[in-house]
Amino acid sequence: MFYRQVQSAKKRPRIIDMAIETRFSRLAVEDYHLPQDWTRRLCSPSLVVYLDRVRENLRRILDATGGPERWRPHVKTTKIPEVYAELVNSGVRQFKCATVREAETLMRVVERKGSAAADILLAYPLVGPNLERLGELARSHANSVFSVLCEDPDAVGGIPPELGIFVDVNPGMHRTGIPLAHAGEISGVALQAGGRFRGVHFYDGQIQGATAGERREAAHRGYAALMELVGSLQARTPVGEIVTSGTPAFRYALDFDPFSALSSTVHRVSPGTVVFHDLRSEQDLDDLDLLPAAVVFSRVVSHPRPGHFTCDAGSKSIAAEAGDPCAFALGHPGAEALTPSEEHLPFRTTGDCPPRGAELYLVPRHVCPTVNLAEQALLVDGDRIEVGRVAARAHDLLIERRTGR
Repeated sequence: MFYRQVQSAKKRPRIIDMAIETRFSRLAVEDYHLPQDWTRRLCSPSLVVYLDRVRENLRRILDATGGPERWRPHVKTTKIPEVYAELVNSGVRQFKCATVREAETLMRVVERKGSAAADILLAYPLVGPNLERLGELARSHANSVFSVLCEDPDAVGGIPPELGIFVDVNPGMHRTGIPLAHAGEISGVALQAGGRFRGVHFYDGQIQGATAGERREAAHRGYAALMELVGSLQARTPVGEIVTSGTPAFRYALDFDPFSALSSTVHRVSPGTVVFHDLRSEQDLDDLDLLPAAVVFSRVVSHPRPGHFTCDAGSKSIAAEAGDPCAFALGHPGAEALTPSEEHLPFRTTGDCPPRGAELYLVPRHVCPTVNLAEQALLVDGDRIEVGRVAARAHDLLIERRTGR
């Protein structure tokens, strides 16, 4: 049982109410409790991943997409080989990565599972040695397909010939890509890529709005403009794939009818946070129905003043860049996480403070960088518990470390 009703809390300051109003306040913390034979040995803070909840989230996303063919999950969120294996087991063969290390880790999983060839898009504008490394990876896995983003026609010639090319289009997020209105530059990349041109990458992570309807309207305006662009491109060269939409907008891309009506072009969404889910997605997206599958196990270490307690999950173990509150303490809906320091996360509470040494199960506000902070994770699958490596975290230092392997 994932949810259990709890009594409603008294009126609190607005930032706490936002957490109270989420389904997280109805989660039964007992369903996340670890056995004592593990907690006696488990140092805190620690990353804990619940594989049964991972599989349930995968099922719900595949139901929403209609199957694995329309999902290219971004594996920057998960970074753990056992979780990558769950994606492969679910039938997914198309992936997005942010780093070459993620791509390498994913390929080891694909090979170990004896699966069919993978299709990996490194959705980051690689330059320098990392671009060379991706070319080497493609050469060593010739049965799989590897592609990279490009936003400059003059850069196409420097991309290793083994790599496919997606033109990176800026939908208004202003992070990378050619502005959507600059159709000449966009077609320049596509034509320069020639037979290596795979399609268009359109990450609309800037979509915001108070309601799902407002977000859908904003997303659909962007998709309509994108379809005009794709139409003009198709008059000059085939467009094999359109990749849109991480977690903030994927539901609105799936109900944009022109994407579903495409015949010679495949449309795929690329959410990755959805595998683990987090507090930010729960608060910002009222139309998601997912389960937190990764938490930070922490312990109360101090009662610095009345109505306050502090745990040992600071910014070195739980991501703080997405703002406050950086976490939700399961089973403690009256507790508001304040701004963390490096090793401390203080809470203000309207209820009783948990005693020193009490165990806390914290759902991160932003799970992706939280996973990247951990070197290992406790993997829970029913009664089976084991330790796994967060093998795709961080970055490599020198390209020489990878050659000759």
